[in-house]
Amino acid sequence: MKAAIALFALLAVAGALPAQSSPTPSPALLVLSKRDHTLSIVDPATLHVVARMPSGPDPHEVEASTDGKLAYISNYGFGAYNTITVVDLMAQKTLRAIDLGVLHGPHGLYYAGGKLYFTAEANKVFGRYDPSTGNVDWIMGTGQDRTHMIAVSKDLNRIVTTNVSSATLSIFEMSAASGPPGPPPGAARPGGAPPPPPRGPQWTQTLAPVGRGSEGFDTAPDGRQIWVANAQDGAISIVDLAARKTVATLDANVRGANRLKFTPDGSRVLVSTLGGPDLVVLDAATHHEIKRVKLGRGAAGIQMDPDGSRAFVACTPDNYVAVVDLKTLTITGRIDAGPEPDGLAWAVR
Repeated sequence: MKAAIALFALLAVAGALPAQSSPTPSPALLVLSKRDHTLSIVDPATLHVVARMPSGPDPHEVEASTDGKLAYISNYGFGAYNTITVVDLMAQKTLRAIDLGVLHGPHGLYYAGGKLYFTAEANKVFGRYDPSTGNVDWIMGTGQDRTHMIAVSKDLNRIVTTNVSSATLSIFEMSAASGPPGPPPGAARPGGAPPPPPRGPQWTQTLAPVGRGSEGFDTAPDGRQIWVANAQDGAISIVDLAARKTVATLDANVRGANRLKFTPDGSRVLVSTLGGPDLVVLDAATHHEIKRVKLGRGAAGIQMDPDGSRAFVACTPDNYVAVVDLKTLTITGRIDAGPEPDGLAWAVR
């Protein structure tokens, strides 16, 4: 019944959307509207919406495939939903919803190695979806409360998640495949039994304590640190990846912190907050505050322009996406991509 209602709502929104004619640019900025349940494709050169499609219920995060042709949208619902909506960015058409079965509350998304990684808060796990087979082919438990956001290393050997209610950062690392313990090579086995099959890759989880309400995080471009925004503490936790532990806590006064992003050159860190009017800009080397950019009543998703010239910030309470010049740290434009914008992503062909 719930699925039928969601499908009806999806079709109703689809019928209300205008016909699209402008082609999808590359790169394209993707913007979710939580109130309208839509995904907008924005031309970053003109700041105009070129297409808008249904996103499924309660869209929170969006991620594009590596080839920039598909978008994946988590239908969150604080555990009420178990779907990820798929959108064809070239045809500008909502395709289908991936049914995650018993996995509920998908939120964080990350596309790597030709597969989509996602968190499932209600189950305290993250999983992996294979578009080539249409199946979830792997699930890993964190044992932590509200496993929320996720990132995967380029070599696929490290997976990191924030766990909001447990105030931890999970660092999963994969070791090489190894065989089970047994007699040395050439030794006889009882009854001539064949050797047992080799074990697959082994994963080890390290928990780094961070602050309360840990949500948004980002890895420094040099890969040495992860910075975590803690909504309840208003602090920033800095985790050393080599040591796998928290090495510093910054009293950044960002209560309600939602997302955190490094600039492409790694020199600055931007923190959005739903608890105040500012976009906080920090110096990554000195940890000092550079500026507080007045946005409105609060902000959520952050994405950097691929060329490092601008930041796009979803001002959820004020119903627009702010465009911030990263050189002058001033607002230079606004994008109307539907009420209550939240998740942002880039699609690059």
